[in-house]
Amino acid sequence: MDTLEKKYYKISEVAEIVGIPQSTLRFWEKEFPSVKPKRNTHGSRFYTPSDIEQIRMIHYLVKTKGMKLDAAKAQLKVNRNGVSKKYEAIARLQSIRDRLQQMLDGLNSRKV
Repeated sequence: MDTLEKKYYKISEVAEIVGIPQSTLRFWEKEFPSVKPKRNTHGSRFYTPSDIEQIRMIHYLVKTKGMKLDAAKAQLKVNRNGVSKKYEAIARLQSIRDRLQQMLDGLNSRKV
């Protein structure tokens, strides 16, 4: 899980961070009331780190767990804390797995 250093992120940056198309972000903005990025006078979206974490939880429920949108909305509504904890645990485990894979790749390259 990458650390979010900036105060605001453009939609293109968020799409890259989360790994989904910008159109999906715009769609989720309509479907999930909790995803409400700030907008400037030109209508450009600016997401906070909190918005991005919300989007990551939605991504986890919809894309990783395969939930339908209505089920994901209900899950976030009744068990936001539980979803957040599960998402955070999985993100930490994925980060550890990636780091271990890098270490293994480094060891394997030394054997050659």
